[in-house]
Amino acid sequence: MWYWLFKYVLLGPLLRVAGRPTVVGLEYVPADGSAIFASNHKAVLDSFFLPLVVSRRITFLAKSEYFTGKGPKGAFQRWFFTTVGQVPIDRTGADAAQDALNAGLKVLKAGNLLGIYPEGTRSPDGRLYKGKTGLARLALESGAPVIPVAMVGTEKMNPIGSRMWRPAKIEVRFGEPIDFSRFDGMGGNRFVERAVTDEVMYKLMQLSGQEYVDIYAASLKNGVAQEGPAGKMSGSAAGTAGAHAAGTGAHAAGTGAHAAGTGADAARVPDTRAS
Repeated sequence: MWYWLFKYVLLGPLLRVAGRPTVVGLEYVPADGSAIFASNHKAVLDSFFLPLVVSRRITFLAKSEYFTGKGPKGAFQRWFFTTVGQVPIDRTGADAAQDALNAGLKVLKAGNLLGIYPEGTRSPDGRLYKGKTGLARLALESGAPVIPVAMVGTEKMNPIGSRMWRPAKIEVRFGEPIDFSRFDGMGGNRFVERAVTDEVMYKLMQLSGQEYVDIYAASLKNGVAQEGPAGKMSGSAAGTAGAHAAGTGAHAAGTGAHAAGTGADAARVPDTRAS
């Protein structure tokens, strides 16, 4: 009940006035059945505007910190995310990847819509970062189509570090659903999972117009990765990567070999909220 109250009465009208959202590709959103919305992540408001423009309910996997805060702010966050039906995920435990996978599969097997952010955290600078393979595991094990979603303008309305929203024009762009049935029975193969994830990220780059950076956003935030010339993906290089991701098993294995060298196993948690 609270989900619909926030969407249509308490929060939705304010968002529509402040963001004046427009939608492209809404015809790609299924009227029924399960699907995975894989979105870029520029601002916290991404999780507000995406559900706002879709008539069906969307469930996001939310980091457990939103449910464990202390004081009045912690109590409000816990109440808010619980009442709107978000699923808490502990990203620090040894079984975090499997717990997140199980939570997502439960939503999809019930025929519902699941929203995730393949980058795992908000972009620190507006660019599109390498996707985590938890997205691929969900798609391959559930059989649900993946719908790429580009959020445009949310970072202007809700800049990182800002406490107040600023009026800005928001656009939500949906891409054609991607069917990964050609990889049936190959769930758990890290090479295939990397190829599936890279294909989705390539589509997101095309939809959003963002520059792609082939490192994890969390690594950059934590100061682990040092970006060099090889860290960026130009338009031509991205096109090559997209072709490899959508190609044969041999191409998938080649892409996965790169993922294995960058800690793909640790990257499988489908985190969906900003750090």
